[in-house]
Amino acid sequence: MSGLIALLDDVAGIAKIAAASVDDVAGQAAKAGAKAAGAVIDDAAVTPKYVHGFDASRELPIVWKIARGSVFNKLVILLPIALLLSAFAPWAISPLLMLGGAYLCFEGAEKVAHALGHHSDTHDSDRHIRPEGGGAALEETRVAGAIKTDFILSAEIMTIALSTIPADDSLWMKGVILALVGIAITVAVYGFVALVVKADDAGLHLATQRSGLLAAMGRGIVRFMPGFMSVLTVVGTAAMIWVGGQIIIHGLHELGWHAPYDWIRQMAEAAAIALPQMPGVANWVTTAFFDGIFGLLLGLVLIPLVKHVINPVLGATILPLISALRGDKKRAD
Repeated sequence: MSGLIALLDDVAGIAKIAAASVDDVAGQAAKAGAKAAGAVIDDAAVTPKYVHGFDASRELPIVWKIARGSVFNKLVILLPIALLLSAFAPWAISPLLMLGGAYLCFEGAEKVAHALGHHSDTHDSDRHIRPEGGGAALEETRVAGAIKTDFILSAEIMTIALSTIPADDSLWMKGVILALVGIAITVAVYGFVALVVKADDAGLHLATQRSGLLAAMGRGIVRFMPGFMSVLTVVGTAAMIWVGGQIIIHGLHELGWHAPYDWIRQMAEAAAIALPQMPGVANWVTTAFFDGIFGLLLGLVLIPLVKHVINPVLGATILPLISALRGDKKRAD
């Protein structure tokens, strides 16, 4: 009898450890996902444009194809790479994170330059989102372009998530956390995209109802969505620049160049002293503002470098390799 009681105690102890591990994984996944969220707002704003010009019946299937490609990017390609880096080259995580931060700064700065009338044409995403006609070939081209764009943002998301996981966590726990973050962010982003692309259809349907209230709601949705997408684009651009600048400044601080980090911290502390009624808000806003200014300036410097050096190299080497791994090769006619 005492042996059975001891066995039950052991089982209970194992169950408690397992429950604690699950809680730990869930908590760390939530923390990692929250930190990576700033890198995906712009993705949610841009992706609906890939279905523009297609029949309404093809909108959700296209979003589903892009979402599947995004999951493949994160779980099949990037997750193993992240685990290998964590196991054999943890020193490379910070530089890779800074590289991703620089990309976010570049993307955000390019959008700002485009909004001000300077068309940089540094990548081909615009070609993928412009309606050039119908048919399966155009759909496949749009989907392939969206998945390639997603790969870069997914790499940044996975790197940010990996950087938040304690180095002494086991490899399996890191893998589970990264997988949860990848799946959760993909579901959130493309679930949101699916709602956005069908919102107009829902609004138009409601607008035809006999009920005055439903019809008014439908017309309101149709009028609201263009402005909402514009606001989302602005917020996404600001988030990319801010997150990118923050990553670079913290990375430089870790590598030994403390001046930008220390100066911004001093400005934030001065702002907190100047506004004693809400020092936390003043500190955060000041830090975010200067992180964003730094990110914008860095991004503007990177635009010509990406156009004339980085894009040609990627187009000739990395992107064809990614397409080959996914099996994106076009069938010869």
